[in-house]
Amino acid sequence: MSEVIQLLPDHIANQIAAGEVIQRPASAVKEMLENAIDAGATHIHLIIKDAGKELIQVNDDGKGMSPIDARMCFERHATSKIRTIDDLFEIRTMGFRGEALASIAAVAQVELKTKPKDSEVGTRIVVENSEVQIQEPCSMNQGTHLSVKNLFFNIPARRNFLKSTTTETRHILDEFIRVAMAFPEIAFKFTNNSADIFHLESGKLKLRILSLLGQNLNNKLVPVQEEAGFIQIQGFVASPDAASRTRGNQFFFVNNRFIKSAYLNHAVTQSYQNLIAKDEFPLFVLFLAIDPKRVDINVHPTKQEIKFDEEKMIYAIVHAAVKRALSQYSIAPSLDFSLDANIEHLPSITQPFSKQKQEHTKSDYLFQSFTEKGQAHFLDKKPKIANWQELYQVQQQLNPELTAPETKPEPVFEESFQEEFLQINKAYIIATTKSGCLFINQHLAHERILYERFQRTRLQPLTIQKCLLPVMLEFNAVDTVMLESMLDDLLNLGFEIEKFGQQSFTIQGIPADVKPGKEKETIEQLMESYKHFSSEVKLEKREKLIRLMASQQAIPEGKKLSKAEMQELFQQLLLCEQPSLAPNGKKIMARITSKDIELLIQQS
Repeated sequence: MSEVIQLLPDHIANQIAAGEVIQRPASAVKEMLENAIDAGATHIHLIIKDAGKELIQVNDDGKGMSPIDARMCFERHATSKIRTIDDLFEIRTMGFRGEALASIAAVAQVELKTKPKDSEVGTRIVVENSEVQIQEPCSMNQGTHLSVKNLFFNIPARRNFLKSTTTETRHILDEFIRVAMAFPEIAFKFTNNSADIFHLESGKLKLRILSLLGQNLNNKLVPVQEEAGFIQIQGFVASPDAASRTRGNQFFFVNNRFIKSAYLNHAVTQSYQNLIAKDEFPLFVLFLAIDPKRVDINVHPTKQEIKFDEEKMIYAIVHAAVKRALSQYSIAPSLDFSLDANIEHLPSITQPFSKQKQEHTKSDYLFQSFTEKGQAHFLDKKPKIANWQELYQVQQQLNPELTAPETKPEPVFEESFQEEFLQINKAYIIATTKSGCLFINQHLAHERILYERFQRTRLQPLTIQKCLLPVMLEFNAVDTVMLESMLDDLLNLGFEIEKFGQQSFTIQGIPADVKPGKEKETIEQLMESYKHFSSEVKLEKREKLIRLMASQQAIPEGKKLSKAEMQELFQQLLLCEQPSLAPNGKKIMARITSKDIELLIQQS
């Protein structure tokens, strides 16, 4: 009987390991930046080309490596941090997996140039497919230059799995910002396709936050400082008016390592209760210093998800620290019920409100508008104009160029409708027919209508309604890259947005159906949805965008519709190419015949 179990060759084992450590270009960026930090660098320069697929290069002025260390760092399980099993639970440095460079070298063409302080010359090593091709002396200053070219060149399936250039660049930006935020004492530079995105000088944390997230936060950052036994918390939270509809500007670091924790995020968000809207997210950059023995950082391969020994206690401490910081800096809202001295002696204050004045007030139109149920929104009521057709004919005689309102073609459908509509639960419309009725989801119906309208923008862009004044938008670097890639498609959909500075934009025009004053909110919501858009099939960027636009602008559930609005929605739906299905494939309507109704009655 022949043996079937064999040891894998090293280069294949390395490629398998690479799949766990190097999932995309951003994974390599993270490992390379962390190694530069552990080397004691004071200046780090990240250079990428083609979203890291062509080149990822990190230059640092750290302590460098000897020729032997330079060769050993590409071996699997090679590390300078662990000597005994106890060291594993005392790690305070960043890169310690011991497989990062070996994994990168297994799936890319790598060049390493390094020189320690006390050496006259450096060492240059070229590795491809886990094989050392060249090792030779080189001339350079102290530090390390690591270049990773043609990532996944030998694994085409993995390379094809990568997302668009915009998406991969955004992931790289995420990693860069997290590392740069955690080490403000180190100077960082980031160059993307020969353009400098960031040039960060070393300094205090607040300066680093402003450099990465925007100078508009200068007067909105509230310091947080708390020490409670085994944990120390420091950093900044932003005032409520800096909250946004995107989650991008939320950073938690444990022992200087970025982590993701919905549990701790909730602790911070609860501190802003009644200060921000439910669909807004506070900005914060918080650092937790804690004994490594109380933290399990090996919950996830990327080390971004960790487990605390005493989660509930840490939750309470974080919540209290943020709440105390907000209250100390008078962020919490307060009401002053005292009267100004200048108005205390006015007749309206000093004179009694007699019965005669009360009766006179009750008869006032403004008083009635506020006291009668449902009238507060109709202060500006206008009388209905009867016989508007006759008035229009008179106007047309006076102005022959005036054309009649556009008439829509009669909807073609297999059943005749009786023009009777009913709304139930402010979510569904019932349209009666001779043989029964249709139940229609109002949100999905309007989503289908808008989707097909946006689809037609390839042939004819939507009309743009110019803003009276440009609306300013300020984003972090990640969202800036994403919005830049969307500008052309947004223009076809009626949004005229222009770049204004490094991380700023101006909205010059909006679609006609976006309410003035909602421009910024609409774009922020659209971007947040775009980032978290999920689909079982791959969709092009424009398709994702129009689906999100249609969903965002569609009539929501819970909105009461008049009979005229229901009729208009129904007629527009029947004119669609696909009136029965929403863009995501969900059914829009269900038909119930008279026989179905009778059967239900008999079964009840």
